[in-house]
Amino acid sequence: MAQISGDWEPRFARVREAFAKLFDDPSEVGGAVAIQLEGRFVVDLWAGHADAARSRPWQRDTLVNVFSTTKGMAALCAHRLVERGKLDMDAPVARYWPEFAGGGKACLPVRQLLNHSAGLPAIRRALAPSALFDWETLTDALAEQEPWWEPGTCHGYHALTFGWLVGELVRRVSGMTIGRFFQDEIAGRLEADVYIGTAPTLDPRVAETILAPLPKPGEMNLMLEILKNPSSVSARAFLNPLLLPGVVNTTQWRRAEIPAANGHASARGLAQVYGAAASPERAATQLLGKESIQRAGSEERSGPDAILFDQFVRYGPGFMLGTPDEPLGPNAGAFGHSGAGGSLAFADPAAKLGFAYVMNQMQIGPYLIGPRANALVKATYECF
Repeated sequence: MAQISGDWEPRFARVREAFAKLFDDPSEVGGAVAIQLEGRFVVDLWAGHADAARSRPWQRDTLVNVFSTTKGMAALCAHRLVERGKLDMDAPVARYWPEFAGGGKACLPVRQLLNHSAGLPAIRRALAPSALFDWETLTDALAEQEPWWEPGTCHGYHALTFGWLVGELVRRVSGMTIGRFFQDEIAGRLEADVYIGTAPTLDPRVAETILAPLPKPGEMNLMLEILKNPSSVSARAFLNPLLLPGVVNTTQWRRAEIPAANGHASARGLAQVYGAAASPERAATQLLGKESIQRAGSEERSGPDAILFDQFVRYGPGFMLGTPDEPLGPNAGAFGHSGAGGSLAFADPAAKLGFAYVMNQMQIGPYLIGPRANALVKATYECF
C-alpha cells in the first residue's frame, strides 16, 4: 500500500480513505488531491511516485500536465477581462481580432468561443506536427477558415482550438500572452502553483506523464474511435496538428503555451485557484465578483457532443458543468474542467469550495471525468 502524505481535517477523513483506496490498484503511480474550504485547506494529500520507474516520490509541490483542466484556467482569464469591461461576451470576436472575420465569421460572438458552439473544433488546413508550437500559424489558420457548422447551432468540443482561440483573444485585448496574463492576474496573485508554459527552474518538480494502456477488447476508447475515420472532424480536432504521444514529456511541450492542454499544476495550486473563485467575498484573494461567478456556472449548452461521439455534456461560458452521471457535487452553479487521463478541478460557490485531483498515470475510457476523480468528489460531499 502506498504511503499517504499530507494533511486533512478529521471531518474529511473519507476523502483520505478514498484517495488511499486508489493506490490499491498496483497500476496507480502517483497523484494528489487538495480541497480548499472558505479559503483554508481542509485536504492536502499526495502519494506514489512522479515517474514510471517509481524512483522519484511525489511531493506536495509536484507539478504534472493536467491537459484540458487547463481550459478552466484559460476561461478564468477571459472572465477577468469581461469583468473589467475590456471584453464583451456578446460582441463579435472580430472587434478585438479583426482577421478573425475571415471565412464569414464577422459576427461570431465571443460567447460561442467559450461555450464550444463556434463551429471551429478543428483546423481545416493540414498542418505539420511542428505547427503545434507555432502560435501564429495556428491562430492565422483559425482566423481565415470557415466554421464547420453554423455557429451557435451545435455543440462540439474544441479540444485544442479552444486554447488558441481564447488565448489569442486574451492577447489581443490585454497585450500579453495568455500564460503571462494568467501568471500576472491569477496564479501569481494567489501564489498558486499553476502554469501555462513552465520555466526551466520548474523542471525538477514536473512529473512524468504516463500514457494510458491499450483498452481491453470491447472497451470504448475515444482515440481508437477517432482513428477509425482519420478524415473526420473529430479526428482533425485531436490530430491536426498531430500531437505525438511522447511529446508531452518534452521540454518543448512544457515551455510552450497551449492553453487547452499543457497546463502544469499541483493539486494544491488548482484548489487555490478554484477556492478563490468559489469565495468572491474574500477581498484578499478575489478573482471574480459574484455576478461573474454566477455567470461562470450557468448552463449555456447541453446535450450530445458532435465531436465526442454524442457523449452528453453541459457547458457554461468556458467551463465544464456537472452531468447526472458525473456531477461536480450536489450544488447548482459548480464549474470547472476535467483533463484527459483523469485530472479534475472545480469551484463550488455554494459550498465555498475549491477541489483538485491530479495524477500522472493516465486512464482513458467512455467518460469525461473518470472513476478516480468521481470517487473523490463523492467522498468530499459525504463529509458535509
